[in-house]
Amino acid sequence: MAEVKLLGLWYSPFSHRVEWALKIKGVEYEFIEEDLQNKSPLLLQSNPVHQKIPVLIHNGKPIAESMVILEYIDETFKGPSILPKDPYDRAIARFWAKFLDDKVAAVVNTFLRRGEEQEKGKEEVYEMLKVLDNELKDKKFFVGDEFGFADIAANFVAFWLGVFEEASGVVLVTSEKFPNFSKWRDEYINCSQVKDSLPLRYKLLAFFRARSQAAAAASASAPK
Repeated sequence: MAEVKLLGLWYSPFSHRVEWALKIKGVEYEFIEEDLQNKSPLLLQSNPVHQKIPVLIHNGKPIAESMVILEYIDETFKGPSILPKDPYDRAIARFWAKFLDDKVAAVVNTFLRRGEEQEKGKEEVYEMLKVLDNELKDKKFFVGDEFGFADIAANFVAFWLGVFEEASGVVLVTSEKFPNFSKWRDEYINCSQVKDSLPLRYKLLAFFRARSQAAAAASASAPK
């Protein structure tokens, strides 16, 4: 039997991407919670370049970066496909996955930064939401009717974004401004592939509320 370990964090959307993929494939794995303030020797050895989570260790061989791990899982383990079989659909799934992954930094800056950096982040997030709202009109998932690669990559905007909004008090998404995105987000977090695998919202909210308050305090005390 293959030995599968996942180095991650309970609150990380990137860790959850990998967990969802493993669950879709029906792969048993050991989850190892990391402490980024005191990184384990296993993490440093397994991902010496970036020293970040998540890292999948399969039979002693480490693979880093969540989207790379997803493709590895899809190609390595039996079970339902995560990437579409059709080459065109597969390319479209990869396109949207990259688009979403590239916007993570802007979302984070919007909630954990202040001043000019926050405003710049807001502008970029609004543009992202406009694109997604247009793309998701009358769509169940990003590619076809099956939950897959791009949808797993979308977990950050589907669930974590709403938690960030509530934790910080900075509201970006309304049903008036982004009706298609809002409808999709509500359906997304209640779909069978996701609902039972999300972190507890109240716990996640408390964690990010503390981070948001710490960021605000740091910004207030910074030299002007």
